[in-house]
Amino acid sequence: MKRRIFYLVFFALLHQVSNAQQLPLYSQYLYNKFLINPASAGADGFTSVNITAREQWIGYSGAPRTYSISYQARVLKRGYRLKQNIFNKTVYKPKSPGKIGFGGYVFSDRNGRVMRTGFQMAYSYHTWIADYTQLSLGLAFTGYHFMINTQNINFEDPNEPWLNNELRRGMFVPDTDFGLYILNPDFCFGFSGQQLFGANAKIGEEAYHNYWMDRHYYMFGSYNFHTGVKTELQPSALLKVSEQVRPQLDLGFTYNYNNDFWAGISYRTGSALIANIGMRYFTNRVKLTSMYMGYSFDFTLNKIQRATYGTHELTLAIKFGDVDKRFNWVDRF
Repeated sequence: MKRRIFYLVFFALLHQVSNAQQLPLYSQYLYNKFLINPASAGADGFTSVNITAREQWIGYSGAPRTYSISYQARVLKRGYRLKQNIFNKTVYKPKSPGKIGFGGYVFSDRNGRVMRTGFQMAYSYHTWIADYTQLSLGLAFTGYHFMINTQNINFEDPNEPWLNNELRRGMFVPDTDFGLYILNPDFCFGFSGQQLFGANAKIGEEAYHNYWMDRHYYMFGSYNFHTGVKTELQPSALLKVSEQVRPQLDLGFTYNYNNDFWAGISYRTGSALIANIGMRYFTNRVKLTSMYMGYSFDFTLNKIQRATYGTHELTLAIKFGDVDKRFNWVDRF
């Protein structure tokens, strides 16, 4: 009888998880869009390394925990050569067209008893569609080790199938993501789809529910209003949609001073009020290198706030490239 009760409770909760938060939430997505859109790999011309740590619902047992480290870069134009065009005029042609970007990251994500540890490799292609406006397309391959953590669960029957279930030992799950990204000095827009394979795993006997990975879609955008020589106000929005969960919208507003300091606030529908702050440190010891640090705090607006101290997210980044000339890294003509 106890075992039956356990199954009813456990699989009911697992089914809820499968229809709820499967992929990590990020409150500082504007500062590392690569985590939600592979097309942004190398789009801004920087070579960057980002570390992100997110502790959701501190104090709540089984709350989501996400850690990742990412790298992205662009193959810039270099090694020019002389070439004759159709008008017999000598021109310089780069050996590398400067349109290719790439990136990758490794991550660890735990949500209740669901554990995912894996990696992603991304390829992106960038082209100019108008003066100072760039279109990027990206494709990524993701692979991760998927496992249900059964520690601290006692079974009355030593022959219980869960003791030898594949999900207890873990399995490798391949998947793919796609992204589109438009970048301009004044605005950006992106759309991406994740978990496009929609992988699923059968748990227990046929009478129980399956655990499946829903396809997730992201659409975001922001605009920079120049309010002074060094200051900007940036409204932003992020829409998240999956096949089973109601759409969720993040609406934000950020103040930026000379790309050295920024602070903002945003609202996540039906979920949280978010405050974020960040700063840049420019070092002369390593040429054209900047270090960034960002922190955000999510104040939960639903009932779970009674059992948690909120959500904390920390981002550390190193970027190589001249920030003041960020749109001059490619010869557009």
